[in-house]
Amino acid sequence: MSKILISITHGADDADRATVGFVLAGAAVASEQETTVFLSTEGVRLAEPGVADGVHEEGFAPLKELMASFLENGGQILVCSPCAKKRGITEDKLVSGATIVGGARVIELMASGAQTLTY
Repeated sequence: MSKILISITHGADDADRATVGFVLAGAAVASEQETTVFLSTEGVRLAEPGVADGVHEEGFAPLKELMASFLENGGQILVCSPCAKKRGITEDKLVSGATIVGGARVIELMASGAQTLTY
């Protein structure tokens, strides 16, 4: 099993990037790869309840469905701590399955061999 880390830096501000990031994350977890999505900068807003509900890039499933499927299949969502703090997002304001982490956790994943993509 490979480790896959997909960094998503956009949310509703760029539905295409946010959506394609979760499409690939879903494909990776469905292929039984240990898959983590790291949300940073504006991407952290996707960890807030209801934000993904309004994101639907033409030609793809709605982002809310992509995220739900990713989590149901064993994917993990990590949220950048300073990015969340800057935007007033706290642990109690996250979708189920998302966790706020510091940069050390992301570096740990990369150091352990995670293949990384950024959107």
